[in-house]
Amino acid sequence: MKAIVVGLGLGEIPYLLDFVEITWRVALVLILSWVLWSVCKHLIMHLRERAEARGASADELKRIDTMTQVFRYVARVVIIVVTVMLLLGELGISIAPLLATASIAGIAIGFGVQALVKDYFTGMVLLLENQIRNGDYVDVAGKSGTVEEVTLRYVRLRDYDGVVHFIPNGLITTVSNRSIEYANAVVSINIAHGNDIDTACAALREAGAALRADPQFAAAILGELDIAGVEQWSDSGMMLRARFKVWPQEMVAVKRELLKRVKAVFLARGIDLPCAQMVLVGGKASDRPLRVALNENREGG
Repeated sequence: MKAIVVGLGLGEIPYLLDFVEITWRVALVLILSWVLWSVCKHLIMHLRERAEARGASADELKRIDTMTQVFRYVARVVIIVVTVMLLLGELGISIAPLLATASIAGIAIGFGVQALVKDYFTGMVLLLENQIRNGDYVDVAGKSGTVEEVTLRYVRLRDYDGVVHFIPNGLITTVSNRSIEYANAVVSINIAHGNDIDTACAALREAGAALRADPQFAAAILGELDIAGVEQWSDSGMMLRARFKVWPQEMVAVKRELLKRVKAVFLARGIDLPCAQMVLVGGKASDRPLRVALNENREGG
């Protein structure tokens, strides 16, 4: 580069040679950083494609997608840090004093970054143990939603209302993942005391069989309707509980459709649902007023 400047007859201009030399080195560092980042991206995508080509399951595809984002994040951070250090060196800024200052400052602020270190450590454990993946529906740190991004620093969730929650990994002590392997679409249905339990269970099976036969939902359901029976009873009626084993992403849709079909079958079979009734108890007009009592049992009164 110096030879080119001298050949152009510009070698006598003060500081020009030094400026051109520094500019050339800075440009070279930036170009090499860009090339390295391109190679890393290509390598990561190649590894992802090879992993997906092995016929990975849906859960494995989620993990591959999550790890791909993490590897890209780590590679980007490393390349940026190394590039900045090299650029400082080319600009004549000594790195050693900066590192020494950072070490001294690190001792001073060490207690303040404990939470940050905990975030990264917990994030690493979450990823290595495959506890959480992109697309999973999870409950963490008191928040529920679909995982949109997992990094070593935080987990990003989007709830049903569309609100995005950024949860530092250090705050995560328990992960309740509803998307691993399968889920259960559970329904709890109240019926009045006057109904025959076997008849109600038969109606449940009828609604479940019709749902399984529906082409729109057949692929989402993994087994027959499992009827637990009477879960509990109260003054107003009895609670029946049943569930379908389904693919995790289809749990809500199957549950809503099953409730809809059970309602229709119950109405067709004359199975009563519990509801509140007003019972009027009248006394003599001369000694006491009309009294109104609330009775939740349909058979009462």
